[in-house]
Amino acid sequence: MSESAKSNEAVAELARCRDEIERVDREIVRLLADRVALGQRTGALKRDAGLPILDPTREAAVIRRVTTVAREAGLPTEPVREIFWQIVGMSRRAQEQA
Repeated sequence: MSESAKSNEAVAELARCRDEIERVDREIVRLLADRVALGQRTGALKRDAGLPILDPTREAAVIRRVTTVAREAGLPTEPVREIFWQIVGMSRRAQEQA
């Protein structure tokens, strides 16, 4: 295969990879929206049950669980932990606003 053909093939594959990344990004955003909606529902249920919104024990358990899942998936755990602290915070804010 000529260098030009290899280059053309690489450029085409790069475009396909970028399209797939965009699809995954949209899916991540959709999943975050689902999680926020569940957080809103959780907040309403906590209020109905007379429970506090903030549950540090539960939040820590979530972080431990996703850290384990990340490790099993071969991902670096610290960035995943940081991302999920942001997600947990976003969910908590959704619970407070519900």
